[in-house]
Amino acid sequence: YINETALFRTQWQFRPGKLKGPEYRKLVDEEARPERARVERECIEQEILVPRVVYGYFPCRSEGDALVVLDPGSDEERVRFEFPRQPRGRRLCISDFFREDRDTVGLLLVTAGPRVSEVARELFESNRYREYLLLHGFGVEFTEGLAELWHRRMRQELGIGGEDASTIEGLFRQGYRGSRYSFGYPACPNLEDQEKIFTLLEPSRIGVCLTENWQLEPEQSTSAVVVHHPEARYFNVG
Repeated sequence: YINETALFRTQWQFRPGKLKGPEYRKLVDEEARPERARVERECIEQEILVPRVVYGYFPCRSEGDALVVLDPGSDEERVRFEFPRQPRGRRLCISDFFREDRDTVGLLLVTAGPRVSEVARELFESNRYREYLLLHGFGVEFTEGLAELWHRRMRQELGIGGEDASTIEGLFRQGYRGSRYSFGYPACPNLEDQEKIFTLLEPSRIGVCLTENWQLEPEQSTSAVVVHHPEARYFNVG
């Protein structure tokens, strides 16, 4: 579930540039993939990556631009997420993908653990910049891959996994039903909403905490609101 395109081109800077198709594929096969295999092997042997997940499903309802998460026993409001709405076009808002009476929302938080950031920092401080770039970039995409993997499991548990694309490449192109929205992106920009995720999921159980600026710690961690509606897709607000 690690996206090689994002890893090689964005994180590791193996970009085509002036290389034509076959030349670039040769670069990937002879340089990028061997580096990936080496980094993966070192991460396993040195136990650099410690993947952990906490997730859950909660009753909810939409209320205008808000998604209200309810207490399962009393239907009382537990937390409220306020999402921005597109000012034009379809005027979409994440809350539109939930029913006004009662629905279900998934919440997810994954982490690669603290050691990958610690080892990457040691590499940087010892001026081993290339090794730092390789490990840090791999940690970022590993975390995203873990979230992708667990989102697939959640779709299976929600009974909509049968609509998944048949290939990993298809999944990377959002070939599945619903969406996984992470805080800080246009459709849900309010990082302070991470506090509500912590209220509901209690991710301290897997060693994740929240800084005063609402950043997840360890650094290689990510959270998301999982939406099952068939029309839920990524969209910009602005």
